[in-house]
Amino acid sequence: MADGGDLWDGFEQRIATFDRKAAGFAADKAEEERQRVLGEFPLATWPDLPLERYALGPSAYDNPGRSFCRLMEYGTNEIGSIRGGSAKKHIVYQHRTGEWRIAPSALRGLDAREAWAEIRTEFVTAFAAASAGAYERIDELSSLTYGQALATKALAVYFPDEFLPIFSAAHIRHFTSLLGGRPRDAYSAGVPTWRANRELLALAQKAQEFEGWRLHEVMQFLYAFHDPRPRNRQVWKIAPGAGARLWDDCLANRRIRVAWDELGSLGQYDTDQDLKEALDQYWPQSTGGNLRLARQLLAFRDVEPGDPIVANRGKSEVLALGTVTDGYTYNTELETHQHVVGVDWDTSYSQLFDSPRHAWQQTFAKVPDTLWREIRRGREVPSAEVGAPDAGTDAELSGMVRTVMHLLDHKGQVVLQGPPGTGKTRLALSVALALAGHANQIEAPPEDRAATLSALSSVPEDADAARLTMVTFHPSYGYEDFVEGFKPDPSADGSGLNLTMTDGLFRRVCTAAEKAPDDTFLIVVDEINRGDLPRVLGELITLLELDKRASVSVTLPTSGRQQTVPPNVRLIGTMNSADRSVGHIDAAIRRRFAFVDVPPDLDVLDGEIEGLGLADFLEGLNAKLDVAFGPDHLLGQAYLLAGDQPLVTAEQLSYAFHHEMVPLVSDYCLGQPELLRSVLGTLVDDLTGRVVQTNPQDLPGLLAAEFGTAGPTSGGQSGNQELDVQPGA
Repeated sequence: MADGGDLWDGFEQRIATFDRKAAGFAADKAEEERQRVLGEFPLATWPDLPLERYALGPSAYDNPGRSFCRLMEYGTNEIGSIRGGSAKKHIVYQHRTGEWRIAPSALRGLDAREAWAEIRTEFVTAFAAASAGAYERIDELSSLTYGQALATKALAVYFPDEFLPIFSAAHIRHFTSLLGGRPRDAYSAGVPTWRANRELLALAQKAQEFEGWRLHEVMQFLYAFHDPRPRNRQVWKIAPGAGARLWDDCLANRRIRVAWDELGSLGQYDTDQDLKEALDQYWPQSTGGNLRLARQLLAFRDVEPGDPIVANRGKSEVLALGTVTDGYTYNTELETHQHVVGVDWDTSYSQLFDSPRHAWQQTFAKVPDTLWREIRRGREVPSAEVGAPDAGTDAELSGMVRTVMHLLDHKGQVVLQGPPGTGKTRLALSVALALAGHANQIEAPPEDRAATLSALSSVPEDADAARLTMVTFHPSYGYEDFVEGFKPDPSADGSGLNLTMTDGLFRRVCTAAEKAPDDTFLIVVDEINRGDLPRVLGELITLLELDKRASVSVTLPTSGRQQTVPPNVRLIGTMNSADRSVGHIDAAIRRRFAFVDVPPDLDVLDGEIEGLGLADFLEGLNAKLDVAFGPDHLLGQAYLLAGDQPLVTAEQLSYAFHHEMVPLVSDYCLGQPELLRSVLGTLVDDLTGRVVQTNPQDLPGLLAAEFGTAGPTSGGQSGNQELDVQPGA
């Protein structure tokens, strides 16, 4: 992805390699789709368009092509995609329950048809304004702002020469910046997508290089060389039905299909909780794992073209590696497994693992970076490709690392918050590696990763601070430790102590950062909420804001020296959400930090002990903790890991359970046996109220009986997390 101002660098070379002929064919297909829309929904029919002909809903899925919104989202991909996310983007839609849901808050008190009449009037007004060239009038239509991607696409369909076929607000701003328009962060929240689209169109039309190009070709070129979508998105493993029984269909029709048809279209669910409620309704026997499944299904719904997918059979076989070509569709014409995503499959990656992957017995599983590289290395390379660079050698960033780095760029400071054991400090250090150009060490063997981090945290002889500085806050940590203060120093004659003005950790890092402006200096603060932050930071709270870095200085009250914060200083804090001192972070400090939730990561627990799936155990335990104490008082995956790998023996499990997990759960329960029994069930002795002691070899079976969360296999047309286990896998 190119940064702003890079569009014209090497432009002639990109033009030479751009397949404009193929882009022209795509433009022809887009025009065919546009004509279909015009045929089914002529502009003249809009003043009387019925709600059912416009909206998404159960009736629309039963009658493909009937609904305008269905056609816009699922039937006109060549024109430009607006897939992904919930149905809210359509402004008004029918929920699976039959209830009509209305996005504009001003219309929610109206009957659905009354609200639709108001929304329809705004569409008609927008079309009339575009026809008259009075585009500024569209900005006044408040209901359309709730569905800006849809409204912009509709305008592009009816007025194809006046709007570029790009409908994502973020993408439009990205391309505008590249073409020399306003920077991405210069847009106010009030600039609607259709106006931003017109600004981008004006810039493209001014560029002589695009003279004579069709607008669809311009769009294809921009995405081909300056795609703003992340290159290294989360890789998902998805089983094509239990036992891969749908694989032949998926391969032949270039798609992946999953079950849970009873849910209806996934687009109608606004949140993971909304979808979980539906899963609980249809599969109440597995409510403990339904939140995780809801999040997986929404991730499946929101995949984008270019995203990688791995198809598997059982726990040991890769069938193919795929690339998403079309977004999510709910296809009721299929008898079963009606949730569909278009995928271009490459079977040259088919392979068998030396050992099974326990997590792969479920329909969905995240593919860790290390396994992703292993899969690509296992490709059957044609002889013509022998000697080609290994595609897996490039450094890749996980979604969480990429998210934190993005927030650091935009905010400067980030707090990672979550239950204990979720890997907050590890994530912070992974970000440190990526910032220092060592992303390839994030998933390196532990000793190699530790050596790289040690080198980053070592202070060079001629420097004031290392590029990575770690500190733990505690109640006695103060301003004099972090910024500056007088500290005892032995006198020269050895007769006593003198008080000497000493720079604190933060000031030393700032000094080092000023001397090396091309490097990023990161401070990682563990337990950031345990310090008295207003006292520790003092007047530097103001300077943490990025727009005040370097240009604004303060006078330090102790020494009277001027202090600025260089723009290449970053800060990451970690915080246990279960800690009752979380409230110590006041609003003024919170405003200067971005906050990232770090939940338990069950996907790394790809292992089982004596038949106990570690991920299933932790998921079941956390489901009970959630009911008893809420989502802040869960346990992270680190309790079931040895280093970076899942526990493998009953003895390891017994030690972790009795000496690490049980004490923390007991602390949550405040010594109340009934609370402890509500979480640990039969593992709590009725007489003593204490957790029973057992032989380590018996513990996996007891935990499986108490916390098993597996739902039913696919006995019917669908099921909750179809088990994809092969004999002998």
